Amino acid sequence: MVRPLAFDREAAIELAMNEIWLNGYEGTSVKALCEKLRITRSSFYNAFGSREKLFQLALERYLEQVPERALAAMKPETPLKPTLTRVFREICRVRANDPEGRGCMAVNSMNELLSGDSEPGTVIAAVANSAIDRLEELVQWAKERSELPDSTDARGLALAIHSIMIGISTQSKFISDEKELWRSASISLNALGLYSPTKM
Repeated sequence: MVRPLAFDREAAIELAMNEIWLNGYEGTSVKALCEKLRITRSSFYNAFGSREKLFQLALERYLEQVPERALAAMKPETPLKPTLTRVFREICRVRANDPEGRGCMAVNSMNELLSGDSEPGTVIAAVANSAIDRLEELVQWAKERSELPDSTDARGLALAIHSIMIGISTQSKFISDEKELWRSASISLNALGLYSPTKM
């Protein structure tokens, strides 16, 4: 009979997510994770297969809780401008209220891993490209509803929105004032014609 693992797998993924978020992928070794989980290396590999696989699981866990998840739930009839405004406002709130100033785990991973040719780099590149593709779809829907001009460059606007998300998350690592982050985000959204006054 196979001996059951002596730890909570879901709790282990949560711990790995927080460790990678704070210290980066390369700064989170299997040895360090095993020590924090109080398991052997063999138990680690039996549970997750590899550090790369655990990174993917941790990233998936992280993406389930970010403010941007609201964009994935949008339907063709959902107004884009107020939704984007609320999402960015929430990004600023969440980032500013992180006492450790970790920014965004996904953005941190992009900065760390995209320059190399590795499995985690491929995973985070796919996440980034998927986010841009989704934003392009949302912009296209807004064009079809005449919320945005028909001449709008859907791909270009999607790239610009994604760029603002990356910028705000990066700024939050050294700016912890929510109002300052929101000033940056709201001016950027307004410049793109995407800002909508909303009750917060």
